[in-house]
Amino acid sequence: MMWDTLLRIGVGTLLGGVIGYERDLHGRPAGLRTHMIVALAAATFMVISTNFVYFQHYANGGLIEVDASRIAASIVTGMGFLAGGAIMRTGLGVQGLTTAAGLWLVGAIGMASGAGMYPIALFVTVVGVVALTMLRRFEDKDDRSVRRRVAIELGEHGTLADVVARLTALGAAVSAVDYDRRFADKTLAVTLDVRAPKELAIERLLEALEAAELRRVRLEPHG
Repeated sequence: MMWDTLLRIGVGTLLGGVIGYERDLHGRPAGLRTHMIVALAAATFMVISTNFVYFQHYANGGLIEVDASRIAASIVTGMGFLAGGAIMRTGLGVQGLTTAAGLWLVGAIGMASGAGMYPIALFVTVVGVVALTMLRRFEDKDDRSVRRRVAIELGEHGTLADVVARLTALGAAVSAVDYDRRFADKTLAVTLDVRAPKELAIERLLEALEAAELRRVRLEPHG
């Protein structure tokens, strides 16, 4: 029995790693290690849920009532809580939904493996990889570009049109997300969503911004 439980945990971890590897290829924050650990934990909890009674050394003939479904139900709740932490709201958009769904998916894969349902775990893994890779082409995804958040503060003589024109000249697509106009000192703080080509170096992007009439600039990866 012990080797069977270890096999279940191992299979769940490996299959979860398949999903995590695909996430790593696309540079997502939750990658190979995160997905493997989630699947490992889910498979372990499932094995505990289905087998823990056999390790308690209860006396033969004793009337013992065990609800093995409680631990499994808690796994689903815990996976939802963990996945929710991967979702971030950025301006008008939401980031991390696919990553959160992937974490929830590997939780299910781990549970299926922990229950010894290997065909189901393998089938779900294959379908998950197909959904994350092949179906990606039907979405508005562009792996040739990088999205960045650019927070700038324009001076009295600076204009947003000038900043946008300089970024556009570098091949970047720019859209404004947030405005903050200060009438007292005649400054305008703007947060931009910039989709720039991957080959565009950050130094060139900063040089273009510094050439404009700016008081402050902050450049960070898109959420």
